[in-house]
Amino acid sequence: MNNFIFQNATKVYFGKGCVKEYLSCLTGPYSTVMLAYGGGSIKRNGIYEEVVAILRSAGKIIVEFPGIMANPTYQKVQEGAKLAREQNIDMILGIGGGSVMDCCKALSLAARYDGDIWEDFWAHPGVIEVEPLPLGVIVTVAGTGSECNGGAVITHEQKKVKTGRDYPKLNPRFALMDPTYTYSVPVRQMVSGGFDILSHIMETYFSEPNEDNVSDDIMEALMKSVIRNLRAAIRDPKDYTARSNLLWASTMAENRIIKMGKRCDFQCHNMEHQLGAYTDCNHGCGLAVLHPAYYRRIYKEGLPKFVRFAENVWGLSHDGKSKEELARAGIDALENFIKEIGLPATLRELGITDQAMLKEIADSCSISAGSYKKLTHQEILELFNECY
Repeated sequence: MNNFIFQNATKVYFGKGCVKEYLSCLTGPYSTVMLAYGGGSIKRNGIYEEVVAILRSAGKIIVEFPGIMANPTYQKVQEGAKLAREQNIDMILGIGGGSVMDCCKALSLAARYDGDIWEDFWAHPGVIEVEPLPLGVIVTVAGTGSECNGGAVITHEQKKVKTGRDYPKLNPRFALMDPTYTYSVPVRQMVSGGFDILSHIMETYFSEPNEDNVSDDIMEALMKSVIRNLRAAIRDPKDYTARSNLLWASTMAENRIIKMGKRCDFQCHNMEHQLGAYTDCNHGCGLAVLHPAYYRRIYKEGLPKFVRFAENVWGLSHDGKSKEELARAGIDALENFIKEIGLPATLRELGITDQAMLKEIADSCSISAGSYKKLTHQEILELFNECY
């Protein structure tokens, strides 16, 4: 394995009833709490009422920050930071999925930083020397794994750039994860989030080193678990075992543990982020469109790993196939799974109707240093057109 340093400062409270059991004591040191959430679904499913009742009974001053969108913008981050400073917020409590958590991490920094956090920390990596506002999260969607890292993907609308950075200082202090809170998520959103989990794992798995390492072994088990439990959750969205497994797999995929000793790729995420920056398309659905086409372009350069993927994740056997044929069969199995779970196969299905804009989007994509094969911007454009 390659050398690494591992750190994760987030304390996880997992299981049915964990919010009711632990939230009051976790918010104990703070008097004014910013309650951050998305479009209001938590008010329809009862989560909002439960959380507010706990905070009020603990004597907290609650300042609401609603309306965090699916692809959180830098403008929204600035809006939240301004509110936090004006209301003397001393803790942020984010309720939702990855978008809410990412926005809250960025605004926790912006509220305590005098400069431009986009230019100093998102346009390129920086060093955080201020102490961000304390942040806790209540997870309602399995997908991003954002609850256990310092990563935040933010879209700068004016610049048409969607960028993620991971700063350990932005890790939430705690994450409350009750699988029953994910029951009310629409099936389509659950499935796209489930594929995002699988994508995070694959983007790490398909990278060097190729020799035997613990991280790859863990990832093969995680991929099989996601595939199995996503199928079960589609059959019965209130299958507690399936939903709890997906929720924890989401965390495992992005709590940094499987990335240890790995270069990591994330070229598909780089491409999808720019599609999202220009079109605001669904993240998991965009990844589903791109992955098979991307892997067919790079599998020869990472052939041993793609063969292993076919054998150990999809259970395929050689049966007289060459290594290249088996690798392609593994990619076909992934593509068939995407169709099985009802995710889109083309960019048109994402609502992208202007094919001419794909060149500008392709040219704006960053190139992954960890890919088995570094794509050119022309190759990215060809991939986009193939997926259109």
